[in-house]
Amino acid sequence: MNDFTIYFEEGWNHIISSDALDHQLFIVALAAIYLVNDWKKVLILVTAFTIGHSLTLALSTFNLIKVNSNWVEFLIPLTIVITAIQNLYKTEKHYGHYRMQYCLALFFGLIHGLGFANTIRFMLAESQSITMPLLSFNIGLEVGQLMVVGLILLMSYLLVNTLKLKRKWWVWTLSGTALLISGYICIQRWPL
Repeated sequence: MNDFTIYFEEGWNHIISSDALDHQLFIVALAAIYLVNDWKKVLILVTAFTIGHSLTLALSTFNLIKVNSNWVEFLIPLTIVITAIQNLYKTEKHYGHYRMQYCLALFFGLIHGLGFANTIRFMLAESQSITMPLLSFNIGLEVGQLMVVGLILLMSYLLVNTLKLKRKWWVWTLSGTALLISGYICIQRWPL
């Protein structure tokens, strides 16, 4: 049970810690177009991201995939930029089209998983089996992401549903903020 706790905390910290700004911004950009009544769709979306993330971690642990870390560190904020721009171009009638969001979340989860792959590869290499550590890491990650999404949905309920802020202003505010910060991070991490 101690191993479960250690890896759960690693997964939790991967999204909740102050060093996880890029991960938090991605979750903000993903969840920006959703309201409280969309909670099931957001749950599926976040889970798709976690599946992509965990797949990359597993492949990395077995040394089946390796990508230059400079490129990975640049691609992570680029996924946020792409997601935020996509949100800004959507109109309210398009907020209900989720299929593409799920595919992007899964694909971008693969990229984000590469960002933590080196760290967890060394941790998992010490374990006799990667199943329990990887599972507990991803449970911690998922719980942390759901907390962030829960806060976003709660804020959307208060601002959009209760205070009657226009939904597009809510989406634009979250997406614009994520775009500006992640764009700046992209510039800082330019790999060439």
